[in-house]
Amino acid sequence: MTSIGLAVAAIPEGLPAIVTIVLSIGVTKMAKRNSIIRKLPAVETLGSSTVICSDKTGTLTQNKMKVVKVEDLNIKTTEEAKKNILKLACMCTDCSINEKNIEGEPTEVAIVNAALDIGENKNDIYKSEKRVSEIPFDSERKLMTTIHKIGNKYRIITKGAPDVLIKKCKKIYNLGKIEDINSTRKTIILDKNEKMAGNALRVIAVAYLDIENLPLKIDTKLEDNLIFVGLIGMYDPPREGVKEAVDKCKQAGIKTVMITGDHIITAKSIAKELGILELGGIAITGEELDKISQKELEKNIMSYSVFARVSPEHKVRIVKAFQSKRKYCSNDR
Repeated sequence: MTSIGLAVAAIPEGLPAIVTIVLSIGVTKMAKRNSIIRKLPAVETLGSSTVICSDKTGTLTQNKMKVVKVEDLNIKTTEEAKKNILKLACMCTDCSINEKNIEGEPTEVAIVNAALDIGENKNDIYKSEKRVSEIPFDSERKLMTTIHKIGNKYRIITKGAPDVLIKKCKKIYNLGKIEDINSTRKTIILDKNEKMAGNALRVIAVAYLDIENLPLKIDTKLEDNLIFVGLIGMYDPPREGVKEAVDKCKQAGIKTVMITGDHIITAKSIAKELGILELGGIAITGEELDKISQKELEKNIMSYSVFARVSPEHKVRIVKAFQSKRKYCSNDR
């Protein structure tokens, strides 16, 4: 350091040029390894990285969703019930269908595809059950709602996280009848949700409600007192090469962390498969994070490997907690 200091002091104007050349060499080497860097200083940043916080869907997985399971309250779901669940779910999407393909968000594309496979075309449904309004998906609510005019009535359709949606349901659609949803039935539904999530499936719940008139103001109050219909389980396979990349990061002293909005059981299943969640690693939900102070989170942050059901605000807290351990991480390497 003394020698470098003397050299810079002797010819200070040469330092910017030297640094630029060295960083340029780093960029060239990274390009040869299929990593494109837009800004030169990012080379140094990458070289000193100790933690990688990654989303799950589309980053660690292929983002090619496929519906593999459709369930209602009963032990065996009838084909008619599956058709009804998928029909309602496909109506509550923003996908567009043309002659060649379906365009939209992968989760919704998977639902619309599954509905098409059983003869339910969203475009045809919309002709008789016109969509008149919506409450867009929100990462805080973890729900999306569309409103349709059917004859002289209106149908509200909501889809989203099962553990969130079930709390908004007062009734359940069961074998063609609308019945009360009690604690026992809620437990059955949540158990099915956990079982599907345990098989690495992303689970979406569907509910609806028919009303005579729409209120003047369309807001989230319309999502109360819904009728639960069923669950849709989708599989998104891990992206090729991710497991190997996680292993290489470990060898380089870099910790890989999964941060996702998915159910914690789904997240843990994928994280274990990819080698992110190992023995001793901890998975935590956004709800549990809310009960922890920032100081406590920073103290134990290196123990966590999976963060599930998180909101954008949670992500900021998580990143700040890891940044607070920058000195510790460098020594650990």
